[in-house]
Amino acid sequence: MSKSTPTTTSKRTAAAAFHPYEATTRGIRIRVEPKYMEEQSSPEDSHFVWSYAVEISNDGTETVQLKSRMWRITDALGRTEEVRGAGVVGQTPVIEPGKAFHYTSGCPLKTPQGIMVGSYQMTDEAGKLFDVAIPAFSLDSPYTRRSMN
Repeated sequence: MSKSTPTTTSKRTAAAAFHPYEATTRGIRIRVEPKYMEEQSSPEDSHFVWSYAVEISNDGTETVQLKSRMWRITDALGRTEEVRGAGVVGQTPVIEPGKAFHYTSGCPLKTPQGIMVGSYQMTDEAGKLFDVAIPAFSLDSPYTRRSMN
């Protein structure tokens, strides 16, 4: 499931829009903001859907290109699925220093809560591959049971 409106912008204009989860690797900052999608979910059928907006900001000095992605998605029962593939939302964006790439995608689960974490594989100007961490982020619906420990 993948709806997107990918864009490349100046990092200054986009920085205020994203915030909750953030990680930086080699000058590449990843920010993620998940959102529960009530209208696409069906709790009575154990079907819960989230969208997540991602900002990939190049705070470094070299142009980079995103080549592939790897996600580890774990639901509330501890079931884990790994998703790997080329690019993101059908693209392998080139991100120049001082620029950012934005996209939105989605994740369905059979439980009202879960967690996602992953990495992007990128190339630098010399063509050398390196991994960029995607911060772990929580998928919480209004149907999540809260408990105090």
